[in-house]
Amino acid sequence: MRLSQFNELMSDEFGPEYSAVLLRDLVLGALADRTGQKCLADGEDPRDVWLAICQAEGVPKERWHGKPNKNKKTK
Repeated sequence: MRLSQFNELMSDEFGPEYSAVLLRDLVLGALADRTGQKCLADGEDPRDVWLAICQAEGVPKERWHGKPNKNKKTK
């Protein structure tokens, strides 16, 4: 996952302000008790950070790949 996609998922799920707080302050036990910001700075895959944040925040698994696009037409 690219960092830009990670940032988009974070903003879509949590909003831009709260996602910044989570990234800075939420300690992720699944990633050696580091914050998301520290994990990314240490070179951790953004996908792993995203999934750890989803798990820690109780995001339903069906949204771990992003929120459904309501504007997308189905056949």
